[in-house]
Amino acid sequence: MENRKIHKVVIAGGGTAGWMAAASLSKLLGKTLDITLVESDVIGTVGVGEATIPTLLTLHDLLKIKEQDFVSAVQGTFKLGISFENWRDVGKDYIHSFGFTGQDCWAAGFQHFWLKGKKLGISKDFGEYCNEWLAAKHNRFAVLPNQNLNYAYHIDASLYAQFLRKIADEYGVVRQEGKIKRVEQDPESGYITALELESGQRIEGDLFIDCTGFRGLLIEQTLNAGYEDWTHWLPSNSAVAVQTKSVGPPIPYTRAIAREAGWQWRIPLQHRVGNGIVFSSKHWSDDEAIDVLLNNIEGEPLTDPRVIKFQTGQRRRHWHKNCIAMGLSSGFIEPLESTSIHLIQRSIIRLMQMFPYDGVRQPDVDEFNNQMNYEIEHVRDFIVLHYHVTERADTPFWRQCRTMDIPESLTHRIELFKQTGRVFKIPTELFGENSWIQVMLGQGLIPEQYHPIVNMMDDEELEKFLTGIHGSVQELVKQLPEHQRFIDHYCRASAT
Repeated sequence: MENRKIHKVVIAGGGTAGWMAAASLSKLLGKTLDITLVESDVIGTVGVGEATIPTLLTLHDLLKIKEQDFVSAVQGTFKLGISFENWRDVGKDYIHSFGFTGQDCWAAGFQHFWLKGKKLGISKDFGEYCNEWLAAKHNRFAVLPNQNLNYAYHIDASLYAQFLRKIADEYGVVRQEGKIKRVEQDPESGYITALELESGQRIEGDLFIDCTGFRGLLIEQTLNAGYEDWTHWLPSNSAVAVQTKSVGPPIPYTRAIAREAGWQWRIPLQHRVGNGIVFSSKHWSDDEAIDVLLNNIEGEPLTDPRVIKFQTGQRRRHWHKNCIAMGLSSGFIEPLESTSIHLIQRSIIRLMQMFPYDGVRQPDVDEFNNQMNYEIEHVRDFIVLHYHVTERADTPFWRQCRTMDIPESLTHRIELFKQTGRVFKIPTELFGENSWIQVMLGQGLIPEQYHPIVNMMDDEELEKFLTGIHGSVQELVKQLPEHQRFIDHYCRASAT
């Protein structure tokens, strides 16, 4: 059973994860595969993840998706970063923008030059030296031919699933409507052999992809892959989502607004705004969270508030036997830095790189799991950073976050930056040096020293260096149109 050639791939569940997998496998590998996706109209998807990060552009390039068609179809807008409001402390805000800030030298990052300038009183805000930061601040955006702006999207997740389904349909994926009643296994190997639907129909397969959400119907309920719980580092375990009418033009960034026992998101689309609150049920009841959310939205609600329960963490084995978990069934690190769709994409690309045409081999399984674990743990550390490095002590929730034990890997990175101003990107991790620097500075962590190579510039040269970078950033942003104007010209969605 282990070394049976893979011809039939069965995807259990639709939503973003299921249809991303179906579209990618069918278009990029599909001629040799028979792909079936099983989903039920009765089972809804979580569908609150409407913000993305720039890596999505890579997958869309592989799939040869025309950007204008995609953004229009998903009623999308553009995203240059995330505004973190009240995270450092109440009333203190910063933006974690995409892209790069300033200019590095071979021995030291730009933050070292900025730090000396700050001591001399000649540095502006760190973000002032970043194209994306300044464009976000001024509500300006354009897709530039020389890629001088790094960006992502705000999307309607359900429309994105429909968009991907059209690609999958075109490349031969068969959608099977129905609820899964039973998962059949080979009695000797334990490998999954078929899904039995409530209608009595059997869907046989050689390889199964679990996109059944938090339930993990295949990977956990059937194969018992195990779950690593990270609640002690990421205490939020609930969310409430609601959609509202737009009350003004969309801004080109996501808002993450810290509240007394969690944080609120605000994601602008062309036709509405996605809102929600992520919170700890230890500190707030569902009703309290709903009240806070509804008292802090703009525009008329279009939906009733929907409560979602989750447990932060990851599967101990993302790939187990002949089943690969993707999306929420593989784990969940809350949506603070919009990493959910990225991690689906990484699972898909890794599977295609290691696709077991001649049968499942344990070295492939082990390598896939090691790579997924490694990447997700670094994402986890980055998210924990936002909670732990804070000056807030106004509520029990924030006092818990400030004083909680954190992973040793994160402690090292915080101390390295605090004492030396240094940040090093670990190979294959998602977030680069500039992301870590922006968040650590934004959360109030100022290094005690800067690299001595900076002193090779005298004060006048340093001021000229900083002024030159700032001037070029201002010049670029000045030429950009307003975000709404660009959308109207480039990818306006048809009226719904």
